[in-house]
Amino acid sequence: MSRLAQTHGLTDVQREILSTVRDFVDKEIIPVATELEHRDEYPQDIVDGLKELGLFGLMIPEEYGGLGESLLTYALCVEEIARGWMSVSGIINTHFIVAYMLKQHGTQEQKDHFLPRMAAGDIRGAFSMSEPALGSDVSAISSKAVKDGDEYVLNGQKMWLTNGGTSSLVAVLVKSDEGHPEGTAPHKSMTTFLVEKEPGFGEVRPGLTIPGKIDKMGYKGVDTTELIMDGLRVPADRVLGGVAGRGFYQMMDGVEVGRVNVAARGCGVAQRAFELGVRYAQQRHTFGKKIAQHQAIQFKLAEMATKVEAAHAMMVNAARKKDSGERNDLEAGMAKYLASEYCKEVVEDAFRIHGGYGFSKEYEIERLYREAPMLLIGEGTAEIQKMIIGRRLLEEYRFQG
Repeated sequence: MSRLAQTHGLTDVQREILSTVRDFVDKEIIPVATELEHRDEYPQDIVDGLKELGLFGLMIPEEYGGLGESLLTYALCVEEIARGWMSVSGIINTHFIVAYMLKQHGTQEQKDHFLPRMAAGDIRGAFSMSEPALGSDVSAISSKAVKDGDEYVLNGQKMWLTNGGTSSLVAVLVKSDEGHPEGTAPHKSMTTFLVEKEPGFGEVRPGLTIPGKIDKMGYKGVDTTELIMDGLRVPADRVLGGVAGRGFYQMMDGVEVGRVNVAARGCGVAQRAFELGVRYAQQRHTFGKKIAQHQAIQFKLAEMATKVEAAHAMMVNAARKKDSGERNDLEAGMAKYLASEYCKEVVEDAFRIHGGYGFSKEYEIERLYREAPMLLIGEGTAEIQKMIIGRRLLEEYRFQG
């Protein structure tokens, strides 16, 4: 076990879970990750293994067949999985956010219907906020739901769905003006719908199309898609929580824990980059000695390790804050911002240590170099995190003069 990124105060159960996940990552993910990533192939055998380990139900309460673990346990597991291959952690994350939203905001009927099958991994979740012209401005959502008897009719185009093709349940955020007069603040006229569908591409249910995978620079293997709704009919009992107009708050709650997850992914990728860099520095010789003996490389390794340690500590703090029941948007924003920026820097330093070989697809660091940028924008850009952090700091340190 590495000395870096250790977490103190864990229970025996948490340590056992993390040890099991790390063994799985070392044996089942790392040896095949680069090959699968280069082929942009969905890691079905890996996902089946995670299902067998019970990872899809890690935070789902025991009464619904899950393990009932904390956000901290989950984040530490994500850190380990991302250390092996970040795409796999994305498959888990979107599923987890939908399960979390159901647990926190769903009606009893919705929890009873979905959570046991989500815990077993038989239902895979995805969530959808973004749209082609949306970016970070969630209030600009244009897709819409119109009430029609006991159903809603949904129309619009959504973008950047992780697990869009392989999922069978999508939490979709759209505008719904029902009960909200003209001029109502945009965030008060949004509703989250629980949309069930068949896995796959094309028309996956009447009125719902998943066109195909978006070709990406990195973050391959996991399917990222669009979602097109054209007269999609959804029963009123599939409004998350049973009441329209609460979707923005429900989604933001999910994204808040998602930011802890992205921070954990950044920590995992940075750890792997450090491992690759420190190993290569002790294998490569220049000017008659290992490059690890050159002071310039030692300085670089020192900076990399310090960033790994700092990002991990902030991620753990954000997760523990949420587990305590306290508001953690400040801590989650800081952790996501710092971990993603440090991840990019640690990966680039490991790439530099590899020299020309880092540019070769034969070396794992090439894959990490393409994966790290996604963390800079996923679950909110660095600029969005700074806005959140700045506003919360002004709330906490309000000048009374």
